[in-house]
Amino acid sequence: MAAALALAAGDWPARAQQSFKSGVDLVRVPVVVTGKDGLLTRGLTAKDFEVREDGVKQTITAFAEGAPGGDLELHLGLLLDVSGSMELDLRDAANAAVQFVTGLDEAADATLVEFASTIQLGRFSRDSYPRLFERIRQHKPDGDTALFDAIGVYLETARTRPGQHVLLLYTDGGDNSSKLSYAQLVDALRFSNVLVYAIGYLDNQSSTQRVVQQSRLTMLTRETGGDAFFPGGKRDLQTAYARILDELGSRYTIGYEPAPPRSDGKFHKIQVHLTAPAAKDAKIRARSGYLAPVGR
Repeated sequence: MAAALALAAGDWPARAQQSFKSGVDLVRVPVVVTGKDGLLTRGLTAKDFEVREDGVKQTITAFAEGAPGGDLELHLGLLLDVSGSMELDLRDAANAAVQFVTGLDEAADATLVEFASTIQLGRFSRDSYPRLFERIRQHKPDGDTALFDAIGVYLETARTRPGQHVLLLYTDGGDNSSKLSYAQLVDALRFSNVLVYAIGYLDNQSSTQRVVQQSRLTMLTRETGGDAFFPGGKRDLQTAYARILDELGSRYTIGYEPAPPRSDGKFHKIQVHLTAPAAKDAKIRARSGYLAPVGR
């Protein structure tokens, strides 16, 4: 079944010490661990991690490697830039998006957000993926770019749906028509539980634009624990989406319950460290924190 809305402007390995449950009191932190060689580090347990919130050590109450399982279905989001500035890159972006969806067996469904001057949103169950792929490939680039608004629209849809959310963004990084500001978007990402990855097509931008857009995409994605990739050709593109799939399959998801539950409307900083001596040279990428709701 597929649903649409128009708006203006495989088996995955899991080692779970405790199943995850959806709930506003549980803070979930996706974590990617890499060694000195850049290869993903697998096989760690909850005892190998330490989590601090605002400097205070937390008790890990849920942990998984790979798909967390439990009642946390994974919902995939695809943001596809179909604006005029994507004219030279849209075909490659569309093909890569199809290949990525095909490779992510863990996802229960996919939400496609196509954006230019306006934003089109459609949700597709797995049995309607052929219609999703047809829609991805049908576009001719045209119009301005409402990148920030498009991300905001997806975050709003994800906010009311329980489970995990992974958002993959294909864009040249520019924004020239959003009502949502960059600062407002950062706050929206902090309030969400969406893990964001980006594929940035910047080769056709000026050097000044390239620096700004690369910095913004990198900061936005890493705020959530994800990352940004900037392919220089088809081979780089294949490598990028293969890496993202690999990270999703080997990620760790750590859960803890702050006491008392946060409802102060403030940003709470999260720090994740490794306690395993053998992993002292490893690098960790996790979301920087979360913005608590106001009141309950």
